[in-house]
Amino acid sequence: MSAGSRGSRRAVDGVGQNRAMTTPDHPSPASQPPAPAARDRIYRSPLGMTGGVLLLLLVLWLGFDALFKGHGRTPWLALAGLILVVPLILAFTLRPAVFANADRLRVRNPFRVITLPWGEVASLRSGYTNEVVTESGAKYQLWAIPVSLRARKKAARRRQRAAAEAARGGMPGGRGGRGGGFGAGGLGGYGRGADAGSARAETDKVIDELRELLESRGKEASAQGEVTVRWAYEVAAPAVAGAVLLAILLAVG
Repeated sequence: MSAGSRGSRRAVDGVGQNRAMTTPDHPSPASQPPAPAARDRIYRSPLGMTGGVLLLLLVLWLGFDALFKGHGRTPWLALAGLILVVPLILAFTLRPAVFANADRLRVRNPFRVITLPWGEVASLRSGYTNEVVTESGAKYQLWAIPVSLRARKKAARRRQRAAAEAARGGMPGGRGGRGGGFGAGGLGGYGRGADAGSARAETDKVIDELRELLESRGKEASAQGEVTVRWAYEVAAPAVAGAVLLAILLAVG
C-alpha cells in the first residue's frame, strides 16, 4: 500500500471518529424539553368556603323540599329560584381563588378570570380590600383574599404586647441577664421575626408572599405579556336564565 493511500485512509478514519464524537447517544441539554413551570400557589378563603357549603346545603334542602312537596306554582318557583341562587352562591363563596406562580398571577373572581403576568403588575394594595393594580392603572379586587379588620386589630395587640414584654425584659434590674440575652443573642432575632411574621393577619401574610413574588419575578422575561380578562359565562348564564324564569312566573301570576 502506498503512503498516499495510507494517508487518505487515516483522514477518512479521522473524519469518522469526529462524527462519532459529535453525535452522542444522549441529546444535548439544549435539545431537551424545558423543565415544567413551578406549580401554582393557591389561595382561598376557608371561612368563605365553609359558609358557602353550609348556605348551599340549606338552599338545596329548602328548594328540593318545595320542588317535590309543593303544590300549584310552588315547584316551578322553587326550580327558578334554585337556578338563580345556586350559581350565585357558588360564584361568591366557592369559586373565588388566587393562583400564583413564577410567571403570572391568575385571579378567579365571581364573574371574571384575570390573568396578570408579573411584568404587568404595578403593585398589590391592602386597605379595606385587597387588590392588584396593573401598569395601566386598572384595579382588580382579590375576592379570595378578604380583609379582616378584626384580625388586624388582634395582630396589632399581639405586636404591642410582644414589644412591651421585650422592653420589660431588657430593663436594668429586670429579670436578670436572661432578659438581656434574649434581646442580644440568637433568640432575639427569632423574637423579632415572630413579631414581624406571626403577629400579622393571615391575609396580610398572603399579600406579603405575593409582593415577594412580584419583586423577585417582575423583570424576568418569562413573566412578561398582556393582561387578559375572561368573563365567567358558565356562572352568569344559569343565573340570568333563573332570573328570567322567575320574573315570567311572577308576572304570569
